[in-house]
Amino acid sequence: MQAEGKSELQSFGDSVRRKRKLLKVSQEDFAELCDLHRTYVGQVERGEKNISFINILRIAKAFKTKPSALFDKARL
Repeated sequence: MQAEGKSELQSFGDSVRRKRKLLKVSQEDFAELCDLHRTYVGQVERGEKNISFINILRIAKAFKTKPSALFDKARL
């Protein structure tokens, strides 16, 4: 992966992981709530995937929050 955006992807993924763990939801159960594959969620949480807008919307919906709140938590 190019260095450009890598730290931002990591920050976003860290924020998703923290929120998921606060809710005490496994990665597998969370992936199901988002209609995503567990391995994809893991890659997002580790900052390995350049997540699409649609998948950001799915994650926000599973958290019952606005997409902007995910970016705020990641300080982006």
